[in-house]
Amino acid sequence: MLNFTNIDRATPNKRNVLERLKDYNEVYEVFGRNKSKEQSDRCMQCGDPYCHSKCPLHNFIPAWLKQTAESNLELAFALSNEPSPFPEILGKICPHDVLCEGACSLNTGHGAVAIGAVEAHINEKAFAAGLTPIFPGVTSSKKVAVIGSGPSGISAATFLLRKGIAVEMFERADRAGGLLTYGIPGFKLDKTTVERRIAWLKKAGMVLHLNCEIGKDKSFADLEKEFDAIYLGIGATKGRTAGIKGEDTQGVHLAIDFLTGIQKRNFLSQSDKNKGVVPKGFVDVKDKIVLVIGGGDTAMDCVRSSVREGAYSVKCLYRRDEANMPGSKKEVVNSKEEGVEFMFNVSPESIKSENGKVIGVELSKTAMSEPDESGRQRVEAIENSNFVEEADVVIFALGFAPEVPAFLKDSNIQTHAWGGIITTHFQTSNPKIYAGGDCQRGADLAVTAAADGRDAAKEIIKSLC
Repeated sequence: MLNFTNIDRATPNKRNVLERLKDYNEVYEVFGRNKSKEQSDRCMQCGDPYCHSKCPLHNFIPAWLKQTAESNLELAFALSNEPSPFPEILGKICPHDVLCEGACSLNTGHGAVAIGAVEAHINEKAFAAGLTPIFPGVTSSKKVAVIGSGPSGISAATFLLRKGIAVEMFERADRAGGLLTYGIPGFKLDKTTVERRIAWLKKAGMVLHLNCEIGKDKSFADLEKEFDAIYLGIGATKGRTAGIKGEDTQGVHLAIDFLTGIQKRNFLSQSDKNKGVVPKGFVDVKDKIVLVIGGGDTAMDCVRSSVREGAYSVKCLYRRDEANMPGSKKEVVNSKEEGVEFMFNVSPESIKSENGKVIGVELSKTAMSEPDESGRQRVEAIENSNFVEEADVVIFALGFAPEVPAFLKDSNIQTHAWGGIITTHFQTSNPKIYAGGDCQRGADLAVTAAADGRDAAKEIIKSLC
């Protein structure tokens, strides 16, 4: 260990940009054994590891780095999986540069340890060697219903099953995974990775109900009668717009609809693709001028997907400057490599249309104010700076809000004014019902949803056992 002065930080190799634009396969390669060992060997083994503290799951990062450096794959795998429901996924999609790696003590001088890449390596190599997550089988008479199969729901199911508690999962979509399946493009996360985790949960005893919307296909009241506890992991799937004139114009879309349509098309058989079959709601951007409004990771997913879909040009419009973009910096770098243009310090004022179709976005220029007492800079509009940017397709990637299904009110589950479910230690105002992830905290990261699902499962276990 402590070889950070002799070994530079390294990141996984990326596929050639011209090749990766032809498909939705993952961009980053998984570290090989030697590279993963070298990077792990750079860890300082801090007594108070900031990487561990900054991780929402509080992963045992220095511990599994040490075991990787010492080539103990089995122990590294066990340590990696103990606090995390799906480390091989989070090792690929987490914004490590603003979480664990951003807090690494080496980050200010020698370059952070490549924590995410090592995490992905540990698990993929362990799976290849035949190691799998361990479950005891269903040993309890207690049953828990999990509504939603996204990161939070998968996590809750994982930790309940680890305690031998029976789980039935209800998902309104045709595939499990939530945003892991339909919100994150394949070039960041291969969908077989998600399917593998779901398969392990089913093997552990979980019963999965697809195409089953609670309140429509099955009543919530029936769930309350049939199960000892219910966990709500329904996410925040309601897309936000800018609240400007013309948003209902043909050619204006929400990010989640755009991304979901592409993934559903990608799931089609090759025969259907060859016939030109596309899912309902699919947004075709081929040979079109695309403007994506927003600056987070979802916006990067949209611009990078648009390039792969053959758009004539793709621009990302963001009202702040590049330094204040909220998403992972590597996603911005990848977008630029793939031909995306960025327009900073511009704010949408209205959608321009002709014959009912979008032809552009009226924008005003903005500037960043001086920092206030908290250090925060405000966005200030510049007077008389309006101009129109041409567009055939406009995609809003401005975040998400929780949906508020009718069964919440019917079951005495209280919500905030903004739609989030009110909880105390993940327990709702209905003592039998728990909630976590985006539906409870607001739109956030997959890793925070996973942490909520785990911690809520522990509270459920306390109440049942």
